[in-house]
Amino acid sequence: MDLKDIELLLPSGDMECVDAAIKYGADAVYLGGPFMQMRAEHVGFGMDDISAACDKLHRAGKKLYVTVNCFANNDEIPRLGDYASELHSIGVDAIIVSDIGAIAEIKSKCPEMEIHLSTQANCMNYKAAEVYYNMGVKRIVLARELSLEQIAQIAENKPKDLELEAFIHGAMCMSYSGRCMISAFLTGRSGNRGECAQGCRWNYYLMEEQRPGEYFPVIESERGMTILSSKELCCVDILTKLADAGVVSFKVEGRMRTPYYVGTVANAYRSYMDGLISAKEARDELNTVSHRPYCTGFYEGQPSEIAPDDNGYIRDFLYVGNVAGDGKIRTRNAFDLGDELEVLTPGKAGRSFKVEKIINSEGESIERSSHPMDTIEINLPDGALPGDIVRKRQ
Repeated sequence: MDLKDIELLLPSGDMECVDAAIKYGADAVYLGGPFMQMRAEHVGFGMDDISAACDKLHRAGKKLYVTVNCFANNDEIPRLGDYASELHSIGVDAIIVSDIGAIAEIKSKCPEMEIHLSTQANCMNYKAAEVYYNMGVKRIVLARELSLEQIAQIAENKPKDLELEAFIHGAMCMSYSGRCMISAFLTGRSGNRGECAQGCRWNYYLMEEQRPGEYFPVIESERGMTILSSKELCCVDILTKLADAGVVSFKVEGRMRTPYYVGTVANAYRSYMDGLISAKEARDELNTVSHRPYCTGFYEGQPSEIAPDDNGYIRDFLYVGNVAGDGKIRTRNAFDLGDELEVLTPGKAGRSFKVEKIINSEGESIERSSHPMDTIEINLPDGALPGDIVRKRQ
Protein backbone atom coordinates (compact mmCIF):
# COMPACT_ATOMS: atom_id res chain seq x y z
CA MET A 1 0.00 0.00 0.00
CA ASP A 2 1.22 3.52 -0.83
CA LEU A 3 2.23 5.45 2.30
CA LYS A 4 0.05 8.34 1.13
CA ASP A 5 -2.98 6.11 1.67
CA ILE A 6 -2.12 5.19 5.28
CA GLU A 7 -3.90 7.06 8.06
CA LEU A 8 -1.63 9.17 10.29
CA LEU A 9 -3.12 9.28 13.79
CA LEU A 10 -1.89 11.87 16.31
CA PRO A 11 -2.60 12.34 20.03
CA SER A 12 -4.11 15.46 21.60
CA GLY A 13 -4.21 16.50 25.24
CA ASP A 14 -5.78 19.90 24.60
CA MET A 15 -7.26 21.99 21.82
CA GLU A 16 -3.88 23.47 20.87
CA CYS A 17 -2.69 19.95 20.11
CA VAL A 18 -5.79 19.36 17.98
CA ASP A 19 -4.96 22.50 16.01
CA ALA A 20 -1.32 21.42 15.59
CA ALA A 21 -2.36 17.95 14.40
CA ILE A 22 -4.71 19.43 11.80
CA LYS A 23 -2.21 22.02 10.56
CA TYR A 24 0.68 19.58 10.21
CA GLY A 25 -1.08 16.80 8.38
CA ALA A 26 -2.72 14.29 10.72
CA ASP A 27 -5.61 12.33 9.20
CA ALA A 28 -7.15 11.63 12.59
CA VAL A 29 -6.77 12.58 16.24
CA TYR A 30 -7.35 10.58 19.40
CA LEU A 31 -8.07 12.11 22.79
CA GLY A 32 -9.50 11.23 26.19
CA GLY A 33 -12.89 12.27 27.47
CA PRO A 34 -14.28 12.67 30.99
CA PHE A 35 -14.80 8.93 31.57
CA MET A 36 -12.46 5.90 31.55
CA GLN A 37 -9.57 7.45 29.63
CA MET A 38 -6.13 6.09 30.43
CA ARG A 39 -4.26 9.31 31.04
CA ALA A 40 -4.06 11.95 33.74
CA GLU A 41 -7.18 14.00 34.40
CA HIS A 42 -5.67 17.23 33.08
CA VAL A 43 -5.47 15.87 29.54
CA GLY A 44 -9.10 14.76 29.48
CA PHE A 45 -11.60 16.73 27.36
CA GLY A 46 -15.06 17.66 28.62
CA MET A 47 -18.05 16.83 26.44
CA ASP A 48 -18.33 20.39 25.11
CA ASP A 49 -14.65 20.36 24.17
CA ILE A 50 -15.00 16.97 22.49
CA SER A 51 -17.89 18.37 20.48
CA ALA A 52 -15.82 21.42 19.49
CA ALA A 53 -12.83 19.26 18.56
CA CYS A 54 -15.05 16.93 16.55
CA ASP A 55 -16.56 19.81 14.61
CA LYS A 56 -13.14 21.33 13.94
CA LEU A 57 -11.68 18.03 12.75
CA HIS A 58 -14.64 17.15 10.54
CA ARG A 59 -14.55 20.57 8.90
CA ALA A 60 -10.90 19.86 8.08
CA GLY A 61 -11.78 16.43 6.67
CA LYS A 62 -10.23 14.59 9.63
CA LYS A 63 -11.54 11.98 12.08
CA LEU A 64 -11.82 11.91 15.88
CA TYR A 65 -11.37 8.86 18.11
CA VAL A 66 -12.01 8.97 21.86
CA THR A 67 -10.22 6.68 24.30
CA VAL A 68 -12.38 4.67 26.70
CA ASN A 69 -9.55 2.31 27.48
CA CYS A 70 -9.36 1.84 31.24
CA PHE A 71 -10.19 -1.63 32.52
CA ALA A 72 -13.72 -1.16 33.85
CA ASN A 73 -14.85 -1.54 37.44
CA ASN A 74 -18.28 -3.02 38.13
CA ASP A 75 -19.91 0.34 38.82
CA GLU A 76 -18.65 1.75 35.51
CA ILE A 77 -20.29 -0.82 33.23
CA PRO A 78 -23.84 0.64 33.48
CA ARG A 79 -22.56 4.10 32.50
CA LEU A 80 -20.87 2.96 29.29
CA GLY A 81 -23.95 2.72 27.11
CA ASP A 82 -25.08 6.30 27.74
CA TYR A 83 -21.53 7.59 27.38
CA ALA A 84 -21.02 5.85 24.03
CA SER A 85 -24.40 7.11 22.82
CA GLU A 86 -23.53 10.68 23.75
CA LEU A 87 -20.17 10.44 21.97
CA HIS A 88 -21.90 9.01 18.90
CA SER A 89 -24.47 11.82 18.89
CA ILE A 90 -21.63 14.37 18.98
CA GLY A 91 -20.16 12.77 15.87
CA VAL A 92 -17.14 10.91 17.29
CA ASP A 93 -15.92 8.51 14.58
CA ALA A 94 -14.82 5.70 16.91
CA ILE A 95 -13.95 4.89 20.49
CA ILE A 96 -10.85 2.98 21.61
CA VAL A 97 -11.67 0.28 24.17
CA SER A 98 -9.58 -2.35 25.96
CA ASP A 99 -11.98 -4.08 28.39
CA ILE A 100 -13.88 -7.01 26.89
CA GLY A 101 -16.89 -6.36 29.12
CA ALA A 102 -16.91 -2.72 28.10
CA ILE A 103 -16.93 -3.75 24.43
CA ALA A 104 -19.90 -6.03 25.01
CA GLU A 105 -21.83 -3.38 26.95
CA ILE A 106 -21.18 -0.64 24.39
CA LYS A 107 -22.18 -2.84 21.47
CA SER A 108 -25.33 -3.87 23.30
CA LYS A 109 -26.43 -0.31 24.15
CA CYS A 110 -24.96 1.63 21.21
CA PRO A 111 -24.37 -0.83 18.34
CA GLU A 112 -23.83 1.95 15.79
CA MET A 113 -20.68 3.21 17.57
CA GLU A 114 -17.46 2.06 15.87
CA ILE A 115 -15.03 0.38 18.27
CA HIS A 116 -11.26 0.11 17.97
CA LEU A 117 -9.52 -2.38 20.25
CA SER A 118 -6.89 -0.69 22.42
CA THR A 119 -3.30 -1.91 22.46
CA GLN A 120 -3.83 -2.56 26.20
CA ALA A 121 -5.92 -5.58 25.19
CA ASN A 122 -2.64 -7.02 23.75
CA CYS A 123 -4.12 -8.70 20.69
CA MET A 124 -1.28 -10.98 19.54
CA ASN A 125 -2.81 -13.38 17.00
CA TYR A 126 -5.36 -13.65 14.21
CA LYS A 127 -7.74 -15.84 16.24
CA ALA A 128 -8.02 -13.24 18.99
CA ALA A 129 -8.54 -10.61 16.30
CA GLU A 130 -11.35 -12.70 14.84
CA VAL A 131 -13.03 -13.04 18.25
CA TYR A 132 -12.95 -9.27 18.76
CA TYR A 133 -14.24 -8.75 15.21
CA ASN A 134 -17.20 -11.04 15.95
CA MET A 135 -17.92 -8.89 19.00
CA GLY A 136 -18.21 -5.85 16.75
CA VAL A 137 -14.67 -4.43 16.76
CA LYS A 138 -13.79 -2.61 13.52
CA ARG A 139 -10.06 -2.08 14.12
CA ILE A 140 -7.31 -3.75 16.16
CA VAL A 141 -4.62 -1.54 17.67
CA LEU A 142 -1.95 -4.22 17.69
CA ALA A 143 0.02 -5.28 20.74
CA ARG A 144 3.38 -3.53 20.95
CA GLU A 145 5.24 -6.86 21.20
CA LEU A 146 4.53 -8.05 17.65
CA SER A 147 7.15 -8.39 14.92
CA LEU A 148 6.58 -7.40 11.30
CA GLU A 149 6.28 -11.09 10.40
CA GLN A 150 3.63 -11.70 13.07
CA ILE A 151 1.65 -8.65 11.93
CA ALA A 152 1.71 -9.97 8.35
CA GLN A 153 0.40 -13.34 9.57
CA ILE A 154 -2.49 -11.63 11.38
CA ALA A 155 -3.27 -9.58 8.27
CA GLU A 156 -3.29 -12.69 6.09
CA ASN A 157 -5.71 -14.58 8.34
CA LYS A 158 -7.99 -11.84 9.72
CA PRO A 159 -11.50 -11.00 8.43
CA LYS A 160 -11.09 -8.93 5.27
CA ASP A 161 -12.67 -5.71 6.56
CA LEU A 162 -10.97 -5.78 10.00
CA GLU A 163 -8.42 -2.96 10.11
CA LEU A 164 -4.98 -3.05 11.76
CA GLU A 165 -3.36 -0.09 13.50
CA ALA A 166 0.17 0.06 14.92
CA PHE A 167 2.24 2.53 16.92
CA ILE A 168 5.09 4.10 14.97
CA HIS A 169 6.44 6.74 17.36
CA GLY A 170 6.69 7.72 21.01
CA ALA A 171 7.27 6.33 24.49
CA MET A 172 7.06 2.62 25.17
CA CYS A 173 6.28 0.72 28.37
CA MET A 174 8.58 -2.12 29.42
CA SER A 175 5.66 -4.08 30.85
CA TYR A 176 3.54 -6.34 28.69
CA SER A 177 1.29 -4.14 26.54
CA GLY A 178 1.29 -1.48 29.24
CA ARG A 179 -0.10 -3.74 31.98
CA CYS A 180 2.13 -2.47 34.76
CA MET A 181 1.70 -2.36 38.55
CA ILE A 182 4.92 -0.53 39.50
CA SER A 183 3.23 2.84 39.89
CA ALA A 184 0.35 1.35 41.90
CA PHE A 185 2.81 -0.45 44.21
CA LEU A 186 5.12 2.53 44.77
CA THR A 187 2.65 5.41 44.84
CA GLY A 188 -0.89 3.98 44.97
CA ARG A 189 -1.52 5.43 41.49
CA SER A 190 -2.50 2.79 38.95
CA GLY A 191 -1.22 3.08 35.40
CA ASN A 192 -4.21 1.00 34.33
CA ARG A 193 -6.52 3.73 35.60
CA GLY A 194 -4.70 6.62 33.91
CA GLU A 195 -2.60 7.72 36.90
CA CYS A 196 0.87 6.33 36.14
CA ALA A 197 3.72 8.01 38.06
CA GLN A 198 6.25 6.49 35.60
CA GLY A 199 8.27 4.73 38.28
CA CYS A 200 10.02 2.81 35.51
CA ARG A 201 11.77 6.06 34.52
CA TRP A 202 13.22 6.60 38.01
CA ASN A 203 16.85 5.87 38.92
CA TYR A 204 17.49 2.78 41.04
CA TYR A 205 20.35 1.27 43.05
CA LEU A 206 20.74 -2.05 44.87
CA MET A 207 21.15 -2.18 48.65
CA GLU A 208 22.40 -5.34 50.41
CA GLU A 209 20.29 -6.34 53.41
CA GLN A 210 23.17 -6.28 55.92
CA ARG A 211 24.61 -3.02 54.61
CA PRO A 212 21.85 -0.41 55.02
CA GLY A 213 22.70 2.92 53.47
CA GLU A 214 25.26 1.44 51.05
CA TYR A 215 23.94 1.75 47.53
CA PHE A 216 25.37 -0.20 44.61
CA PRO A 217 24.75 0.87 41.01
CA VAL A 218 23.74 -1.97 38.72
CA ILE A 219 25.63 -0.29 35.89
CA GLU A 220 28.48 2.19 36.04
CA SER A 221 26.68 5.51 36.10
CA GLU A 222 26.69 8.37 38.58
CA ARG A 223 22.91 8.64 38.16
CA GLY A 224 22.02 5.06 39.01
CA MET A 225 20.29 2.75 36.56
CA THR A 226 17.02 2.73 34.65
CA ILE A 227 16.82 -0.89 33.54
CA LEU A 228 13.00 -0.64 33.42
CA SER A 229 12.96 2.45 31.21
CA SER A 230 12.79 1.69 27.50
CA LYS A 231 14.00 3.64 24.52
CA GLU A 232 11.39 5.44 22.45
CA LEU A 233 9.82 4.23 19.24
CA CYS A 234 10.75 5.80 15.89
CA CYS A 235 9.71 3.91 12.77
CA VAL A 236 10.29 6.33 9.92
CA ASP A 237 12.71 3.87 8.32
CA ILE A 238 10.28 0.92 8.37
CA LEU A 239 6.98 2.57 7.46
CA THR A 240 6.86 0.81 4.10
CA LYS A 241 7.46 -2.54 5.80
CA LEU A 242 4.60 -1.87 8.22
CA ALA A 243 2.30 -0.93 5.35
CA ASP A 244 3.30 -4.05 3.42
CA ALA A 245 2.56 -6.14 6.52
CA GLY A 246 -1.05 -4.91 6.47
CA VAL A 247 -1.14 -1.88 8.78
CA VAL A 248 -3.59 0.82 7.62
CA SER A 249 -3.18 3.34 10.46
CA PHE A 250 0.10 4.70 11.88
CA LYS A 251 -0.33 5.84 15.47
CA VAL A 252 1.82 8.28 17.45
CA GLU A 253 1.96 8.06 21.25
CA GLY A 254 1.72 11.16 23.43
CA ARG A 255 -1.55 12.54 24.82
CA MET A 256 0.47 14.27 27.55
CA ARG A 257 2.85 15.90 25.06
CA THR A 258 2.94 19.51 23.88
CA PRO A 259 1.56 21.12 20.71
CA TYR A 260 5.19 21.51 19.61
CA TYR A 261 5.66 17.74 19.83
CA VAL A 262 2.39 17.00 18.04
CA GLY A 263 3.06 19.43 15.22
CA THR A 264 6.70 18.49 14.69
CA VAL A 265 6.11 14.73 14.72
CA ALA A 266 3.03 14.99 12.51
CA ASN A 267 4.90 17.12 9.99
CA ALA A 268 7.91 14.78 9.87
CA TYR A 269 5.84 11.68 9.17
CA ARG A 270 3.29 13.37 6.89
CA SER A 271 6.00 15.03 4.80
CA TYR A 272 7.91 11.76 4.45
CA MET A 273 4.77 9.72 3.71
CA ASP A 274 3.83 12.23 0.98
CA GLY A 275 7.30 12.13 -0.56
CA LEU A 276 8.08 15.76 0.26
CA ILE A 277 11.19 15.07 2.38
CA SER A 278 13.67 12.21 2.65
CA ALA A 279 13.87 9.67 5.47
CA LYS A 280 17.00 11.41 6.75
CA GLU A 281 15.23 14.78 6.81
CA ALA A 282 12.33 13.17 8.67
CA ARG A 283 14.70 11.62 11.23
CA ASP A 284 16.41 14.99 11.69
CA GLU A 285 13.01 16.58 12.34
CA LEU A 286 12.07 13.88 14.85
CA ASN A 287 15.31 14.59 16.71
CA THR A 288 14.13 18.15 17.39
CA VAL A 289 11.56 17.01 19.98
CA SER A 290 12.44 15.90 23.51
CA HIS A 291 12.97 12.13 23.48
CA ARG A 292 14.95 9.24 24.85
CA PRO A 293 17.16 7.30 22.39
CA TYR A 294 15.13 5.89 19.50
CA CYS A 295 14.66 2.30 18.35
CA THR A 296 12.17 0.35 16.20
CA GLY A 297 10.70 -1.58 19.13
CA PHE A 298 9.82 -5.21 18.58
CA TYR A 299 9.14 -4.85 14.86
CA GLU A 300 12.67 -5.82 13.87
CA GLY A 301 14.47 -6.39 17.16
CA GLN A 302 14.44 -8.25 20.44
CA PRO A 303 13.62 -6.84 23.91
CA SER A 304 17.33 -6.52 24.75
CA GLU A 305 17.63 -3.88 22.03
CA ILE A 306 14.94 -1.72 23.62
CA ALA A 307 16.71 -1.18 26.97
CA PRO A 308 18.25 2.31 27.22
CA ASP A 309 21.94 2.99 26.79
CA ASP A 310 21.66 6.05 29.03
CA ASN A 311 19.02 7.41 31.37
CA GLY A 312 18.44 10.90 30.07
CA TYR A 313 16.24 12.73 27.62
CA ILE A 314 17.68 14.34 24.50
CA ARG A 315 16.53 17.97 24.34
CA ASP A 316 18.37 19.70 21.52
CA PHE A 317 15.70 22.25 20.58
CA LEU A 318 13.62 24.81 22.45
CA TYR A 319 10.07 25.75 21.45
CA VAL A 320 10.23 29.52 20.88
CA GLY A 321 6.68 30.21 19.72
CA ASN A 322 4.32 30.29 16.75
CA VAL A 323 3.98 32.64 13.79
CA ALA A 324 1.14 35.09 14.41
CA GLY A 325 1.12 36.67 10.93
CA ASP A 326 2.44 39.97 9.61
CA GLY A 327 6.02 39.11 10.56
CA LYS A 328 5.09 38.52 14.19
CA ILE A 329 5.31 35.57 16.54
CA ARG A 330 3.51 34.60 19.74
CA THR A 331 6.32 33.67 22.11
CA ARG A 332 6.72 30.67 24.44
CA ASN A 333 10.41 30.78 25.45
CA ALA A 334 13.26 33.29 25.42
CA PHE A 335 15.64 34.08 22.55
CA ASP A 336 18.13 36.83 21.73
CA LEU A 337 19.06 39.12 18.89
CA GLY A 338 21.54 37.23 16.73
CA ASP A 339 20.20 33.77 17.60
CA GLU A 340 19.72 31.18 14.87
CA LEU A 341 16.07 30.11 14.84
CA GLU A 342 14.10 27.71 12.65
CA VAL A 343 10.56 27.99 11.33
CA LEU A 344 8.59 24.83 10.62
CA THR A 345 6.03 25.10 7.81
CA PRO A 346 3.80 22.11 6.92
CA GLY A 347 5.32 19.90 4.24
CA LYS A 348 8.86 21.19 4.77
CA ALA A 349 11.81 20.56 7.05
CA GLY A 350 12.79 23.34 9.44
CA ARG A 351 14.24 26.45 7.76
CA SER A 352 16.90 28.36 9.70
CA PHE A 353 17.29 32.13 9.88
CA LYS A 354 19.21 34.62 12.01
CA VAL A 355 17.29 37.03 14.25
CA GLU A 356 18.20 40.50 13.00
CA LYS A 357 15.49 42.45 14.79
CA ILE A 358 13.15 42.09 17.75
CA ILE A 359 10.42 44.69 18.16
CA ASN A 360 8.12 44.42 21.18
CA SER A 361 4.40 45.20 21.35
CA GLU A 362 5.20 48.86 22.19
CA GLY A 363 7.19 49.21 18.95
CA GLU A 364 10.54 49.28 20.75
CA SER A 365 13.64 47.47 19.48
CA ILE A 366 14.92 45.07 22.13
CA GLU A 367 17.92 42.74 22.48
CA ARG A 368 16.10 39.83 24.09
CA SER A 369 12.60 38.38 24.07
CA SER A 370 12.04 36.91 27.52
CA HIS A 371 8.30 37.15 28.25
CA PRO A 372 6.13 34.17 27.27
CA MET A 373 2.90 34.82 25.38
CA ASP A 374 4.10 38.18 24.02
CA THR A 375 3.40 39.08 20.41
CA ILE A 376 6.59 40.49 18.90
CA GLU A 377 7.93 41.29 15.44
CA ILE A 378 11.02 39.59 14.01
CA ASN A 379 12.48 39.04 10.53
CA LEU A 380 10.71 35.82 9.59
CA PRO A 381 11.76 34.10 6.34
CA ASP A 382 9.52 34.31 3.28
CA GLY A 383 6.68 31.82 3.21
CA ALA A 384 6.21 31.54 6.98
CA LEU A 385 2.52 30.90 7.67
CA PRO A 386 0.33 31.77 10.68
CA GLY A 387 0.62 29.02 13.26
CA ASP A 388 4.02 27.80 12.05
CA ILE A 389 6.31 26.57 14.82
CA VAL A 390 9.42 28.58 15.66
CA ARG A 391 12.24 26.85 17.55
CA LYS A 392 15.87 27.27 18.60
CA ARG A 393 18.71 24.76 18.84
CA GLN A 394 20.03 24.67 22.41
